[in-house]
Amino acid sequence: MPVKVSVVVPVYNPGAHIEDCIASLLRQSLPPDAYEVIFVDDGSTDGTPALLDALAAADPRVTVLHQENSGWSGKPRNVGVAASRGEYVMFVDNDDHLGDEALERMYDYGVANGADVVVGKMAGKNRGVPVELFRRNHPRATVENAPLIDSLTPHKMFRRAFLDDIGLRFPEGRRRLEDHVFVTEAYLRASNVSVLSDYVCYYHVRRDDSSNAGFQRFDPGGYFKNLREALDVVERYTEPGPLRDRLLRRWLRVEMVERMRGRRLLALPADYRRELFEEIHHVVVERFGPGVAAGLQPTQRVVAALIAADRYDDVEAFAEWEAGVALTAAPEHVTWRDGTLRVGFTAEYACGGEPMTFAADTAGTRPGDPPGELPAAIAWVGADTLARFGAATADLLLRERTGAAQYFQPVEFTREKVPVGDDGGRVRLVLRATAAVDPATLTRDGLWDAVVRVKLGGWTKECRLGPAPRTHRPAPPAGVVGGHVILPYWTAPHANLALDVDRATHRLGLGVLAPDQVTAAGDRLRVPLPLHVPDNGTEVSLRLTSSGTAHTVPATLSPHGSGALLDAVLPLGGLRRGTWRVALGVPGPRRLALPFALRAGAGGVRVVRAPGSGPPRRLVCGARRRLGTLLRRVATRLRARAGRG
Repeated sequence: MPVKVSVVVPVYNPGAHIEDCIASLLRQSLPPDAYEVIFVDDGSTDGTPALLDALAAADPRVTVLHQENSGWSGKPRNVGVAASRGEYVMFVDNDDHLGDEALERMYDYGVANGADVVVGKMAGKNRGVPVELFRRNHPRATVENAPLIDSLTPHKMFRRAFLDDIGLRFPEGRRRLEDHVFVTEAYLRASNVSVLSDYVCYYHVRRDDSSNAGFQRFDPGGYFKNLREALDVVERYTEPGPLRDRLLRRWLRVEMVERMRGRRLLALPADYRRELFEEIHHVVVERFGPGVAAGLQPTQRVVAALIAADRYDDVEAFAEWEAGVALTAAPEHVTWRDGTLRVGFTAEYACGGEPMTFAADTAGTRPGDPPGELPAAIAWVGADTLARFGAATADLLLRERTGAAQYFQPVEFTREKVPVGDDGGRVRLVLRATAAVDPATLTRDGLWDAVVRVKLGGWTKECRLGPAPRTHRPAPPAGVVGGHVILPYWTAPHANLALDVDRATHRLGLGVLAPDQVTAAGDRLRVPLPLHVPDNGTEVSLRLTSSGTAHTVPATLSPHGSGALLDAVLPLGGLRRGTWRVALGVPGPRRLALPFALRAGAGGVRVVRAPGSGPPRRLVCGARRRLGTLLRRVATRLRARAGRG
């Protein structure tokens, strides 16, 4: 079979961090003879070369090339491309890993859409990745109709013939931003770019020790010299005008302005901050016309103007003010409705721990350019934020806690200006939203955190949804919906909303069921359960076990009051005398033990408490101690009151 995909992995001293990368590459769903993996060892001095050689000797999919250290990833990638045999080339870094179906899905999507470049959805572990780009699939994306320019890392699939036809290769040597130069030219010269957003293809990982090559502290002079080369590519393949300004704005925003804002700036050593500022100032003055900064968000425009004016002290002062601005999101309700989890919340910005307020008399006015003086610039940001409140948006994302995969959920929201004080001279800007969480979008078991994302004025910020007020606790019951068992819960101690997907067992609340609530009449078994199911119910199973013998019978869960009713037909003829434990078979391979058993005899079956299903002794003892303490406190208070009488 012809090779469909060649995976090229530059390698330099990854140590144990390469293990997840290797494992993910070897378990790809693409047939083994349809892809190859080329590791290019760039002069590693640890045990990695021997590990890779042994892997290549054992697996025909793997090739290892060794070379002297070149200083960065550009040359190893080029060497891998030259050795590749695939229709497409996929670049992976040795710290990262792929989703199990990444190569198959990206290849099929690229072929179906005739793509020269395929961009797969990314998840960032301890590091940022593009969010808006992956809101939906883009089968035919361009730099004009999609935010492609937000994703300039090389971790994409490129058609090999396309790279050869235009002679595109990575800049080599000890340098930075070689991927920006390569990917930008690919975007601008490709006949089509396809963005696959409905499956997490690439997991971008930042090591706990921050020793990935891309995260080491850099020399500002060399860094911004290499950045100018990426700007050269944009100018080479675009005409002056709005599109060029929008593309150049990406580097102004991400590589310059954002480094000079808020906590990110203040976390740097003071001397390094100023060194960065000086290099950024030079690039801004040399390369960016007024149209580039004009499209920035208000806060970014303030910082860009201060950089251009060479006012470092004001940049630092503005960062100190911005560091106090944070997003807050408060849950209002979390309820099930026909298989969908409805999550209501409000969101607004806070400053210094208090709700952020805005002068009401500026409503409806659109300020012009940011003023030069810092206090006036801060007031200008407030006026612009209020003026653009009609464009503010709120989103709810579910983010998997281990792998950081995230998915947007449908949201409906309203915008409210809430007066502050008796005179109404100031207002709070509040977004009131309801999200409809579809469990079918949660592609893997685990813990998923609810994250609110708000675009308002000059900020795009995220925060966890919480803390929940005590009136909202406990959370709603678990749901058996969308092929999953979903348990909403509030985290401890912060009371943020999270979902346990297909992992919860003891916390589902099934232990409260008493045997006298279960009905066994003839061969019919009916059990009320504290679970939510869709209006049309769901198919499950019952597993009955006794002394090594097991029976599995079909069952249904249908809505019943505030929970669900389990209904099953028992195989009375197959149940020998004795006690049969009962477990509920839910979607997936797991079973949930129920707190009752069936005792079979000549007259049929009767319901009894399951052996060992009572509360653990330690819980009983703890409850008794707490009750005793409470009674002693009540007695003490009564005696004190009697004494005062």
